[in-house]
Amino acid sequence: MQIDITTPALLFPAITLLLLAFTNRFVALATLARGLRQRYKETPGMEAPVLGQIKNLKTRLLLIRNMQALGIASFFCCVLSMVLMYLSKQVVADYIFGASLFLLLGSLVLSFVETQISTKALNLELSDLETITSKKKRS
Repeated sequence: MQIDITTPALLFPAITLLLLAFTNRFVALATLARGLRQRYKETPGMEAPVLGQIKNLKTRLLLIRNMQALGIASFFCCVLSMVLMYLSKQVVADYIFGASLFLLLGSLVLSFVETQISTKALNLELSDLETITSKKKRS
């Protein structure tokens, strides 16, 4: 397969949008982590649920950091591939571009895993609210 210098450039908008989405996830999680920390300090007796949520957030933050790292590496490889094509190093450029695709794929896989963990966390939070609501109704 023969690719030209414009082929890696086609990934630029996709990668930048993904990085923006990953950054937004990170900011939202950082805000949530700060809120949980405050709730942990202010609410005695709620240690177990809050500590579980904090553990979940730490896992998700690690995944998001790795998603961002793979996305940045993919972007770097796209640019490097274009530079190599400009320097008439087509074979090396093709391999580097292939690497960028695999890095992007890895980033997307981690994004999927993080989304699954996020969904489980929300379900736990909602079930906790359902339990509290049902206890209040019984009283």
